[in-house]
Amino acid sequence: MLGKKLVTAQKRGETRALCLGLGMVACSMMMYFFIGITIVPFYTKSVWTTETVCKVLKANIKDKASCPNSEGSEDEEIFPYPCLQVWVNLTASGQEVMLYQTEDTLERNPKCSYVPDKLENSKEVKARIETIASNFKKYQTFPCYYDPGGSQTNVILSRLYPSKGLLFAFLWPTLMFTGGCLIIVLVKISQYVSLLSAWQ
Repeated sequence: MLGKKLVTAQKRGETRALCLGLGMVACSMMMYFFIGITIVPFYTKSVWTTETVCKVLKANIKDKASCPNSEGSEDEEIFPYPCLQVWVNLTASGQEVMLYQTEDTLERNPKCSYVPDKLENSKEVKARIETIASNFKKYQTFPCYYDPGGSQTNVILSRLYPSKGLLFAFLWPTLMFTGGCLIIVLVKISQYVSLLSAWQ
C-alpha cells in the first residue's frame, strides 16, 4: 500500500515538473517572438553601426522648436522647447556633421540634436538643454556612431538598441529555455530509470 502511494506521489511530481519545464519552454519561445518583432527590426534598421570619435565644433541653442506632446496622439498639440544644435568633426572622414542623440531624435525633429520626451515643466526642459549644451562644450571629444555606407551623413551619440543590449535581451529567454529543457530531460531520465528498475 505504501509502495503504491510512493509511486503515485512520484508520478504526480514528475507530471508537475514536466508541466513546469514545458511552460518554461513555451514562455521562452513567446519572449523570443516578442523580441523578434519589436527590438530586432529597430536594431537591423539602424545604419549607424560603426563607432568612431567625434569632436565638438559648436553647440548652439537656437530659437524654440515644436514637438508633439505625445507620440501617436490624435490631437496635434505641440509644445515649444529650445532647439539645441551640435556640430561635430567626424574623425573617420574629417567631415563636419550634425550630431543627434539617438536614431529616434532624427525622426522626431531633424533640426535639433536633442528632443525632450515630454513637457513636464518648461523651465526644467530649458535648464536640461542648457546643461547638455554646456557638457558638450566641456567634454569636446567623445565616442559616436556613424553610417559606414554613407546613406546618412549625420552621426548619433548612442544607439537605441546596441549589440550588448540585444544580447542582454536574449539572455533571459535563453536561460529560461535552457532551464525548461533541462527539467524535461531530467524528468525523462527519472522515468526511464524507474521503468528500468521496475523491469529488473
